[in-house]
Amino acid sequence: MKKLINNAESVVAEALEGLAAAHPALRVDVEGRVVWRADAPRTGKVALVSGGGSGHEPLHAGFVGHGMLDAACPGEIFTSPVPDQVVEATRRVDGGAGVLHVIKNYTGDVMNFEMAAELCADEGVTVSSVVVDDDVAVQDSLYTAGRRGTGATLFVEKIAGALAESGATLAETTRVAGAVVARSRSFGIALTSCTVPAAGKPTFDLPETEVELGIGIHGEPGRSRLPLAPARELATVAMDAIHGDLPLAGDLLVMVNGMGGTPLIELYVAFAEVERYVRAKGARVARSLVGNYVTSLDMQGFSVTVCRLDAELTRLWDAPVQTPALRWGR
Repeated sequence: MKKLINNAESVVAEALEGLAAAHPALRVDVEGRVVWRADAPRTGKVALVSGGGSGHEPLHAGFVGHGMLDAACPGEIFTSPVPDQVVEATRRVDGGAGVLHVIKNYTGDVMNFEMAAELCADEGVTVSSVVVDDDVAVQDSLYTAGRRGTGATLFVEKIAGALAESGATLAETTRVAGAVVARSRSFGIALTSCTVPAAGKPTFDLPETEVELGIGIHGEPGRSRLPLAPARELATVAMDAIHGDLPLAGDLLVMVNGMGGTPLIELYVAFAEVERYVRAKGARVARSLVGNYVTSLDMQGFSVTVCRLDAELTRLWDAPVQTPALRWGR
């Protein structure tokens, strides 16, 4: 195993130390595993809190800042944050207007965030939640009841975060977050496995001549395996799955996301194929992202996430944002 680490046990803590050193607009509790905005809490502002296992960077801590999350709580690699982390993150950013928890649909995440919300309610903090379940690849995977939460998590955090930044209520922010989930779908394809540092070997065996269709971001199995094919064919598989579940129409927000180990040049090749597919269906890519945003350590592969936009969602997507991993308009 070749990794740019000191030792497997300290990876998350040392990465958080690096995050704090690189981004002074953030506050980082390395021991407690909480990252929050330096200007939090903001009195009267709805706060957004999210979190999940480490290994998916820049999700979630890389999206803490103006126009997105107020706090994030990273768990150990591919492990949900514990309720105490979520409670502490919520406390640190609660400005009295309520807190929205953005939760990826994994059993541990849902359970621990629900427990944290109950504890916060006992302290008088009003908490709402939205569960992201955008992955059309499989139903009831190894980690979930229902569909997995993947790339649409970024869309929810950006769009709901912009609305909260504008002074909207908790009810309004929760409504829009739910609308983004309802309008978004994702599908991922792996060219290789990932290697968890503590394991020291690939999570699963994937021959050089095959790809895994519908992979999860923790290395969960997908729908099937096929022989390696050109980018055009792989993009078509992903888009057929998305279009079959939520027909492509109108203006779309489209993200071609790297899984951590795929060169950007290859992601742009994939995006070109996705854009051609969308045009052929009579829809339009109105907004786009290409790059590594919701990753799986060093996995090679890509995922596509599509959201059907309306005027409100487009305006909120375009609103200023300033985080370590996403920034425009400021």
